[in-house]
Amino acid sequence: MENVIILGTGCAGFTAAIYAARANLSPLILEGRQPGGQLTTTSEVENFPGFPDGIDGFTLMEHLRKQAVKFGARIENAFVDKVNLKESQKILFSGEKSFLAKSIIIATGAGPRLLGIPGEREMYGGKGVTTCATCDGAFYRNQDVVVIGGGDSACEEALFLTRFCSKVTLLHRRNELRASKIMAERTLAHEKIFPVWDSTVEKVLADDDGRACAVEVRNLKNLEVTQVPCKGVFIAIGHIPNTQPFDGILSLDENGYLLPEKGSMVRTSIPGVFVAGDCADHIYRQAITAAGMGCQAAIEAERWLAEL
Repeated sequence: MENVIILGTGCAGFTAAIYAARANLSPLILEGRQPGGQLTTTSEVENFPGFPDGIDGFTLMEHLRKQAVKFGARIENAFVDKVNLKESQKILFSGEKSFLAKSIIIATGAGPRLLGIPGEREMYGGKGVTTCATCDGAFYRNQDVVVIGGGDSACEEALFLTRFCSKVTLLHRRNELRASKIMAERTLAHEKIFPVWDSTVEKVLADDDGRACAVEVRNLKNLEVTQVPCKGVFIAIGHIPNTQPFDGILSLDENGYLLPEKGSMVRTSIPGVFVAGDCADHIYRQAITAAGMGCQAAIEAERWLAEL
């Protein structure tokens, strides 16, 4: 039986592994379907502390992986599709294989909800299509960009981008924003933000270098198709947390995010089960906040194991 099993190899999972390994818990990490998490799709990370010149997302995750292994963490390629969580032991199932642990840290992350249109995935991650203005906004200084969405997240992205971009076109399929009233008013009042109503994006167009240069937009009322020139396409239609195996076992909110126990950021209602990163955080969704939660979860797990 393992002392602690960590699900996920993003910033939260690897940071938890580093702390758990240094506490001599010999953690086992199950890396899931996307080793390294979302950061492996980011060409450059400029806002992670300690890298004044930025660092490639894949390289950052490789550094974290090596650091975790250096201290004694073990990594296995397995995707957990079913769990049986009890106080005394936790059983994790990956197909026909099972893993037994005293404690687990769930750091399975979340994936961005994408549109599923031509050109989107081809230019996602470093070629003009992104899902994080905080991460990538500064790369589009003095350029025109497009934000797709109409909720609070889309408005927050659009407002943040006005700090850098010359023009922000906000595309929404309805004729009014779904965002809260104050957020919608603030967004529509900004001189750099230009809403386009009743419209959907049909395609992301590329230049000769394979980078985004425009989006093809269809008006849902008159079916007219036009092009909106832009250098960046920010998709803000939500995220999908990777929490399906825990539905009905742990507390989830209406969008599927894990809900920590009241008074804690990382403890759950089941003793010995902890959460960290984007599978439980739908507000900040940053590498550094995920790492911080991973640290907390590992310390909490260490203390819980010591009390057994």
